[in-house]
Order: sequence, then C-alpha cells, then structure tokens
Amino acid sequence: MKAVFDERQWKHDPQNFMANGQSLRNPEQPERIRILKEGALRAGAEFLEPEDHGSAPISAVHTPEYLTFLENIYTRWKRIEGSSDEVIPNIHPDNRGANYPKSAVGQAGYHQADTACPIAEGTWEAAYWSAQSALTGADLVMGGESAVYSLSRPPGHHAFADMAGGFCFLNNSAIAAEYFRAKGLKPVVLDVDVHHGNGTQGIFYKRNDVLTISLHADPDRFYPFFWGGAQERGEGLGEGYNLNLPLPRGTGDDEYLVTLQTAFNRIKSFGANVLVVALGLDSHENDPLQGLSITTPGFARLGEAISKLGLPTLLVQEGGYLSEDLGYNIQNFLKGFEGG
Repeated sequence: MKAVFDERQWKHDPQNFMANGQSLRNPEQPERIRILKEGALRAGAEFLEPEDHGSAPISAVHTPEYLTFLENIYTRWKRIEGSSDEVIPNIHPDNRGANYPKSAVGQAGYHQADTACPIAEGTWEAAYWSAQSALTGADLVMGGESAVYSLSRPPGHHAFADMAGGFCFLNNSAIAAEYFRAKGLKPVVLDVDVHHGNGTQGIFYKRNDVLTISLHADPDRFYPFFWGGAQERGEGLGEGYNLNLPLPRGTGDDEYLVTLQTAFNRIKSFGANVLVVALGLDSHENDPLQGLSITTPGFARLGEAISKLGLPTLLVQEGGYLSEDLGYNIQNFLKGFEGG
C-alpha cells in the first residue's frame, strides 16, 4: 500500500492540555509519527512525500478568515507582553454570530474551541502539510491505487470550517472528501475514531453531496459532549445524509463490527464510489483516552471488513495516542485491509 507523509509534520509539538481542571502534557505528541510510521512499514507500506496543492483545496472546506488566523496568530500572540509560549484561549463567544474582535486574544477564543489545540511556532506548517498528505493520497487513489494511507498528523476531524478543537486544526478527511467531490466523485466519510467527528459533521451538515458517518463512544459522558447523538441526521438539503452511531463505553470487537454493518448499509444506499476513512486508533482497549475496547486483532478485523466494501479508499490518520500497542494497531489494520 502506498502511504504519504511529510517531515514538516513533526514541527507541531503541543505542550498544554487541560483535563478535569488539571494542566497536563498534551497527548497528541510528535512521537506518534514514529510509532505509526514504523507500524505502517511493518505492514508493507511504501511512503511517499506529498505534493503541494496550495491553499485552494483547503479553502474549499475552511474559511479564508480562519486560515488567515491559523497562519498568523502565533506571530501576533508573541507580540503581547508576557504572552505564553502557545496560543491558548481563555474566553469564548456564546455563538458564531457574535462580534469578531480585532484582538489576538479574542480571535483565539473565537477560532479555538478548547484548550486541547494550542498553537505554537510550527503548528501552521505541520497542519498545512498534514492536509497536503491527505490531498496527495486522494490523487493516488484517483490515479488507480485501490487504497492509500495518509499519515496525517496533526489530525483533523474535530476541526470545523472556522474553528480548531480536540488536537485538530485543518480537517484533513473533509478536505480530501471535498477534493474527491470536486473531481466528480461521490464520497463518503466513515469515521471510526473513538470520538465523534464533530468538525466533519459540521462542515457537511447542510449538504447532500457528501455522506458522513461516525461510530464513536456515546458523547453523553465523553468528548466532544455536545455533538454525536443519533438524532443528528443533517439539516436542510443534508437531512438524512449524516449518520451517528454512538456506542456504549467499553464496546468491544464483536459489537463494534455488528454496528459497522449499519454504516455499510447506508454507504451502499448512498451509492458512494470513493471512501474516506477517518482512521482513529484510539478506540483501542489500552488507549490512554479510554473510550472503547477494540483489541489489536480487532483492528485487523475492522480493516478487513471495510476493505470488503470494494471502494477505492483513502485512509486518513486521526486519533490513536501513545501506548505500547499503537504501532501494532496500525500494522494490524493495514494488514487486515489488504488481506480482506
């Protein structure tokens, strides 16, 4: 399997993360790259560097106002006397139609949903090349590859059109899906991360040209809390084009694969001809974020099941955090996918 990654993605090294009122080391560490890449190589992946598609495919999903913010906020932030080493919001508007302030502090609150997405000197460059890795993967799929793995890091599925959140800045899976759609294809985004893909849902929620599906831990007691319920089916033209499949905490392999069949039925009804998998590995039983209980062999079964859809597939890396199992989880998924 072809795989895509750019070394500039190492440049994002977030330090801050707040959980239950405590300031902790951010779980989305650059070390994830080494572990994921080694696991993919063991599965036989052949890594390529991405091509630069410029900003147009990114701005097809994200607002230019937001992209200007991401590219420039760190420089602006550091002009503030006594500012921290990372851009971290401390105030948020109560709605997206509120005043758009000129202040860097105010704009940080507007464009960053939480404290899990601090912005430092290398964040924009890493996020940009993470998106370019997904776009190059999409090119390879359209060029005839049956499946491609994009090691996109930082991840993306919590990023809305104009808002970062949950370790995410640019929504790589959504950018790739929109890129496929612009080329005349009918894409579906299947999100198997332990967290609901709220950013992806938000981007396509009022549209009927991209189907979005997310299997995730029930958000009633799990991040992102405010999105991911089964009642969220889309709006306007998009009604019926979003499917959420929330699962009880601790759901394991067998129950997960049964629920996955519901997703497959919807994909077939939509008539998709290309698949974007938002590939979170944080549904593993030993992942530090502890939501679901997929086993390492279970990821091979998951990969095999998805491959049997028979669709050209772009696998975009989302979550999956530091544990002894992370590299074996991506290895098993990729091997399962290619053997399916």
